[in-house]
Amino acid sequence: MQLPQLQSATLIRRYKRFLADIELPNGEVITIHCANTGAMTGCGEAGDTVWYSTSDNPKRKYRHSWELTEKANGELVCVNTARANQLVHEALQQGKIAELAQYQIIKPEVKYGTENSRIDFLLQANEAQTALADCYVEVKSTTLLTESTVGMFPDAKTERGQKHLRELIQMRQQGQHAVIFFAALHSGIQCFQVAEQIDAKYAALLQQAQQQGVQILCYTCRYDKENGTPTALHLSHGVPIKI
Repeated sequence: MQLPQLQSATLIRRYKRFLADIELPNGEVITIHCANTGAMTGCGEAGDTVWYSTSDNPKRKYRHSWELTEKANGELVCVNTARANQLVHEALQQGKIAELAQYQIIKPEVKYGTENSRIDFLLQANEAQTALADCYVEVKSTTLLTESTVGMFPDAKTERGQKHLRELIQMRQQGQHAVIFFAALHSGIQCFQVAEQIDAKYAALLQQAQQQGVQILCYTCRYDKENGTPTALHLSHGVPIKI
């Protein structure tokens, strides 16, 4: 996935969830939009390098958007949660997720379930694959990293995430294929574990989902750079999972 043209700055602070103040290389301070509702633990500390994009839309109050954080050790984190679905969609189209490559029809944002939900991707068989059940794929942007390279989700209590797990369990009970896909957007993540200490209910539901046959996948990512500037983001490979 190609990233928009990015510029760098230094993070001063994030506040009101959706706003951040950054200092440009010339010393100017501006406010940018942050499209992330999570806690962003370890992904937005004062002094971190912020990579931001710029919109030409005149209706936007804040023209600039926080896309990536670059840590002092060079690790990159995509904090724009919308990129996770774009990344997975591209990988599905290109058949790069081995566990799901047999599906030929990809439908984003389809209404389903009993709790008024929308599945990120409904995958279906073509006419020659009638034996395949429909596949419901829920994507979660994963950026929380422990000191031991373990990626974790969630980074804050998530009632919405709990609802999605309940919906996936119901789909599995109805005989459909159901997948929770953790897109690890922190380049330091090498394995995955549910953050039970942050949301015990989510952890219990994920364990229940696994027992019911919901497939749990976590893929890490790779960043491309040109002259030090991030230019592209790709799903790389699956990593070990501990539930």
